[in-house]
Amino acid sequence: MRAWVDGRLLEDPQAPAVAVTDHGFTVGDGVFEAVKVVDGRPFALTRHLERLGRSARGLGLPDPPLDEVRRGVDAVLAGEPLALGRLRITYTAGVAPMGSGRGDAPPTLVVAAAPMAPPPESVAVVTVPWPRNERGALAGLKTTSYAENVVALAYAAERGGSEALFANTVGVLCEGTGSNVFYAVDGELRTPTLASGCLAGVTRALLVEWCDVREVDEPVEVLAEAEELFLASTTRDVQPVSSCDGRALPAPGPLTREAAATWRRREAEDVDP
Repeated sequence: MRAWVDGRLLEDPQAPAVAVTDHGFTVGDGVFEAVKVVDGRPFALTRHLERLGRSARGLGLPDPPLDEVRRGVDAVLAGEPLALGRLRITYTAGVAPMGSGRGDAPPTLVVAAAPMAPPPESVAVVTVPWPRNERGALAGLKTTSYAENVVALAYAAERGGSEALFANTVGVLCEGTGSNVFYAVDGELRTPTLASGCLAGVTRALLVEWCDVREVDEPVEVLAEAEELFLASTTRDVQPVSSCDGRALPAPGPLTREAAATWRRREAEDVDP
């Protein structure tokens, strides 16, 4: 791993580097992006940085200094060739008094890079009993407040799953803890709209552009009739789902196979689509 913090490449990436009073650490007051690295180059970095800015503004943080972020990306990728890796860009409100109120310190910016193993060929998913709040202050933002996801993943793991799926407060299918959901009904590929409260995933957006996908909001019960299902995210690409709440599914089904083939072809054509 290589890490860059506020303009400085760390000699020891495990060494203390962020203040214990940083608001990102104390209350999760920050945003982040995970970016796939392929053959030493970040994939779709421009889209990720655009979303980092949207998330920061949604949280009331100053716009991230994107030129500085790119310098950090270059610094952590230099000298450590990654055939497959992951960048983590974290941007927090910086040092603040104890409690929820922010201080007047400048934001903290961290960029880290590490190797990443290829994702499993398929995955089992479990729906969880807690809803995403599509009307909440953090809806659609990629923030560092991930405790809800930790609890949901533990719930799924106890039931044999490695990803958890949420409905929103009105029972509409929303998203996974770190993935967007695509499913097939009557031979049609579908995915929830952003109005469901799901994250505007970069991989999701590219698949909607590249494939024949209908964005629609439907009750979470639609999963019980789905003919096939896959997850999409930066670290998963197109990942078939082999079972949902214990119901076996083809992994991959024909539409999943087609989406995965399209993804591989288009990804190879342009590293920053």
